[in-house]
Amino acid sequence: MEERSTATLENIQRAAMEEFSEKGFLGASLRKIVKNAGVTTGAFYGYFSSKEALFASIVEPHAAALMGNFMKAQISFAELPEEEQPSHMGVESGDCITWMVDYICRHREPVKLLLCRAEGTGYEHFVHNMVEVEVEYTLQYMQVLRRLGRDIPDLDQSLCHIIVSGMFNGVFEVVVHDMPYEKALRYVERLREFYMAGWLKLMGA
Repeated sequence: MEERSTATLENIQRAAMEEFSEKGFLGASLRKIVKNAGVTTGAFYGYFSSKEALFASIVEPHAAALMGNFMKAQISFAELPEEEQPSHMGVESGDCITWMVDYICRHREPVKLLLCRAEGTGYEHFVHNMVEVEVEYTLQYMQVLRRLGRDIPDLDQSLCHIIVSGMFNGVFEVVVHDMPYEKALRYVERLREFYMAGWLKLMGA
């Protein structure tokens, strides 16, 4: 019975992956998912309460992994002694982005659902939420630099948001364009170099 239950769950999620990938969450047909999974509607509701719960079952582990590692990098940097933070600028975030590229390339299909097919779900603002966190920690770091006596120009929060948003959307292009792993690493490293130089210029370094 347990094996049958596991097989049925996998069939539902496999059919859902295909339907969500093709049509996005909003356009996906639950009826078609159920049919392609070879189960009845009643059986489906024994596993999931809704189409969104099904979508979440596929993407949530990956959303949690990506956001969790991202937050760990942000907090690790922020908890460094203030006088050590300038020498670490870009280190923790660089390691995190390299890890993200590796993770994305190992879980392409569900991550692509998370980033590109989540409109209408609680995940549709996933990238925006990540950007907001990055902006918050960037502004905090600028305050640290000022306390250390650096002459840091005032940067509008909206400008910071635009810059960070461009960076993250650029990184996630590796999903949109299904880049091979090695190419994705090179692409993202050059992107990081570009944005790092820009931040240093804006910060008067």
